[in-house]
Amino acid sequence: MVFGFLFLQFGTQKLFGWPNHASIVITPLLKVAASIEFGWGFLILVGLLTELAATLACGEMAFAFFLSHFPLSVWPLVSKGVPAVLFCFAFLFLAAHGAGNWSLDGIWRKRTRRET
Repeated sequence: MVFGFLFLQFGTQKLFGWPNHASIVITPLLKVAASIEFGWGFLILVGLLTELAATLACGEMAFAFFLSHFPLSVWPLVSKGVPAVLFCFAFLFLAAHGAGNWSLDGIWRKRTRRET
């Protein structure tokens, strides 16, 4: 839930200027990234289609790191790419292990198990 909430905020910042206005030029590629952050972040937050959303979010963060941060420096701390790397590996974990029992996916799985 926390990963989804934090990821969602990056999308809302770029798309809507909330919670604070991003001081960057919003290019079409950045709009696509912001839409992914907003949409997949919401799905990860509520735990719906978590494995798919986390896989795509992981890929977006890897792409963002190598496109934006890696050319500045190999070291994430120097290139300010630490959030991208952390999100990438957090989403990789979620993609591999799922969201858990408190997610909508977990509730749905419990219901389908009881019905069979």
